[in-house]
Amino acid sequence: MPVTDPISDMFVRIKNAARVHASAVEMPASKQKVALAELLRNEGFISSFETKALGSPGQKMRIVLKYGPKGEQTIQGIRRISSPGLKIYRSSKRLPKVFGGLGISIISTNTGLMSDRQARKSNIGGEVIAQIW
Repeated sequence: MPVTDPISDMFVRIKNAARVHASAVEMPASKQKVALAELLRNEGFISSFETKALGSPGQKMRIVLKYGPKGEQTIQGIRRISSPGLKIYRSSKRLPKVFGGLGISIISTNTGLMSDRQARKSNIGGEVIAQIW
């Protein structure tokens, strides 16, 4: 059965794996999921990721989760903001802050995916994909 919202599926898989302290999680890959994983790695929420056979029908992505020194989760929560049926757009001045800057909002702009901090710095608005803390 096909997934209607692959980004939400990715976030649910990451959230569930983090709750059971799994070391990694596998999922189907796409260009947008790879870009999201890159952003999560650059912001320090995951350790690393790798893709297998990107561009082929059986493409997979493996995300290695990151935990603190005492085993605490790095990702406390993920919330999808825009959905396929309701897109949420914000200007650079109205981008949401997550827990006063402790988390990030993922923004889809015309120059690619970026965090809310990067979007404010570049003075670029866009679609608010998700919030992570």
